[in-house]
Amino acid sequence: MNQQILAPMIHSETEALTRLHARLAAAAAENGELDIAYRTVDSPLGTLLLASTPQGLLRVAYQREDHDRVLESLASKVSPRILRAPQRLDTVARELEEYFAGRRKRFDLPLDLRLAHGFRRSVLDHLPQIGYGQTESYAQVASAAGSPKAVRAVGSACANNPLPLIVPCHRVVRSDGSFGGYVGGEEAKRTLLELEARAS
Repeated sequence: MNQQILAPMIHSETEALTRLHARLAAAAAENGELDIAYRTVDSPLGTLLLASTPQGLLRVAYQREDHDRVLESLASKVSPRILRAPQRLDTVARELEEYFAGRRKRFDLPLDLRLAHGFRRSVLDHLPQIGYGQTESYAQVASAAGSPKAVRAVGSACANNPLPLIVPCHRVVRSDGSFGGYVGGEEAKRTLLELEARAS
């Protein structure tokens, strides 16, 4: 078939599938059949997976975490009723875009923190209190979370943070000022801290 005829047909079919998918996602949400909506967004740190529930943003995952594996984990831990529904995460995507552009210093998003428990949850509750462009040591965070000796547990809580970027574990560094580990990798942590230092 002539390529000039084929291209518009493919484009038209793609648009129709996109519209159908959007209708199915809306119907699933309306009927209470959608527990987790997800989408991906491009960022200076690579492709990010975003997932949310009706309660709020549930998960942000870097590409290196393996998005398929993350979705499988959410299906087993939270609900198998997961659907790609980009529009439901438009606000998250917009706020992330503003953050990376240096125009946003805090996120105004409802969060679903059900994936964090116990001391880890206490650590995550404290992290948003570390100001934009500021850092705290693992020891300082341990004290703030109520267990001054639990420095390693703070490291573990940051490493398992289900909402990196949004809940700013990248602002936690070692006592000597070195970066320490980060779920997105050391280079991602450096990029975020430099971005915030420039925009402060």
